[in-house]
Amino acid sequence: MDSADGPPRIAGPVPQPKRPRQLPPPGAWDSHFHIFGPSDRFPYQPGRAYMPPDAPVESLIALMDRLGFTNGLVVQGNAHVYDNRVVLDALERFPQRLRGVAITDTRIEPSVLRDWHKRGMRGLRFHLFPLGVRRGVAFDVFEVFRKTMADLGWVAQFFCDHRLLAPSAAAFKAISRDMPVIVDHLGMVPTERGVGDENFQALLKLVGDGYAHVKVSAVYRLSSRYPDYADARLLHDALVRANPDMLMWGTDWPHPSIAAEVMPDDGHLLDLFYEWTPDEKIRRQILVDTPAHLFGK
Repeated sequence: MDSADGPPRIAGPVPQPKRPRQLPPPGAWDSHFHIFGPSDRFPYQPGRAYMPPDAPVESLIALMDRLGFTNGLVVQGNAHVYDNRVVLDALERFPQRLRGVAITDTRIEPSVLRDWHKRGMRGLRFHLFPLGVRRGVAFDVFEVFRKTMADLGWVAQFFCDHRLLAPSAAAFKAISRDMPVIVDHLGMVPTERGVGDENFQALLKLVGDGYAHVKVSAVYRLSSRYPDYADARLLHDALVRANPDMLMWGTDWPHPSIAAEVMPDDGHLLDLFYEWTPDEKIRRQILVDTPAHLFGK
């Protein structure tokens, strides 16, 4: 159903997710989530793809406490487009617990990133989609900010159409010489494509060779097998085998654009991660050590 001003209204997260069977270790990071609103303080912007219910920072902190996460990475969400005030406000209010990744276009000067760094921002996010599909900003905008990002030790985070993983592999490898590269959500490779998909294989090589980090998050975006997403485990396992030191995990709360009837429970998502990642040392690397190295400075 469309809202009165155009974009479709989307469902909110499960309001009281289950407590996970096992809490993460001290210092653990939820390395991917969003904050929306409250809209009376941080209005949703023209050009957004959807209209979310408010998911303010107070709700996010409550979720972190319920799941047992010490730290978290706020990723700018589409509803706020290039207005990063909602992320900056969260970083200023919870400086001991939160770091951020922004999305911006070239209306700001590269020097602004230095001020954002002092406030807890640690990277920029870019979107890679086929020609004719416009969402976010891509390599052209990255090049404007590249030197400043490298100077600050920031990450370059990519939400990528899976079909562009192989064509982008050389660019990711080149960028990794200047700063860490992060690919979101297992590269968004649909489970029916499988581990043998050429684009997933390109991602595996980047991970195995140490050129790209991957968030083993949002498996529900790759699989239709709610609520356990068993077919996504093969992708997860392949990435862990390739190089667990290059992985991190996140809830992707509040799960924008997921239908209410298949809305994942965040506690259950953490349980699945534990089930799929039985080695305690590897879990600690993914939940604590790698994100602390990338974002904890």
